[in-house]
Amino acid sequence: MSDQPAFQTPAIVLTGACVSVQGRTILRDITLTLTDPRIGIIGRNGSGKTTLLRLIAGLVEPSAGQVRVGALNPAKDRKGLLAQVGILFQNPDHQILFPTVIEELTFGLTQQGLTAAQADARAMAQLTAEGRAAWRDVPCHHLSQGQRQYLCLMAVLLMQPQTILLDEPLAGLDLPTQTRLNRRFAALPQRLITISHDPAAMKACSRVIWLEGGAVRQDGAAEAVLDAFQTEMARLGGADADTDLAP
Repeated sequence: MSDQPAFQTPAIVLTGACVSVQGRTILRDITLTLTDPRIGIIGRNGSGKTTLLRLIAGLVEPSAGQVRVGALNPAKDRKGLLAQVGILFQNPDHQILFPTVIEELTFGLTQQGLTAAQADARAMAQLTAEGRAAWRDVPCHHLSQGQRQYLCLMAVLLMQPQTILLDEPLAGLDLPTQTRLNRRFAALPQRLITISHDPAAMKACSRVIWLEGGAVRQDGAAEAVLDAFQTEMARLGGADADTDLAP
């Protein structure tokens, strides 16, 4: 099932982008042009991966440099960005805002200008197409974690963004749920930008960006970057991998 017509996805361009919080630098001098249909961002915990996604999604502003999604400044035009970029967080409970499934699905559509009736009809069409019409009035907290993650994905897809940002989307899910979500991701026409510390999550990506200490350490073809990353992680694992984090 195609979730939207073919489109020309605008480039995401970061130029010298930095993020600092209370004097601590989280991202420094990130310069990237993102156009590939499947992009992976890999790195250890604390490397700045999630902050980079939040920067692209306009949820944080750069302390220096700039970010553009096509002609849009994500942090300054959040409403315009709704049709361009969607984000799926690692923990669905950080994303779900409303008590029932139908309320969660219709909220973004009304933000895009649909009437309540139009939003309801579109959300029900999506639920029916996904074989989940019975979820309509179910309280979100009655769903399993995997079901809540799928609900969040449906809410994002209803907005028809051209790029979807995936923040460790399979973390904490059982293997059948991971398989279902991976199958769903693979069929999407949107550009997907996936972050993870697990090289296995990058298998569908043609390009991988390795973040280390808030900066780009390597950027290129997936196989070469992942080989280098795994070699370095094996080296660190054979030593005291956390000594570089000591104050």
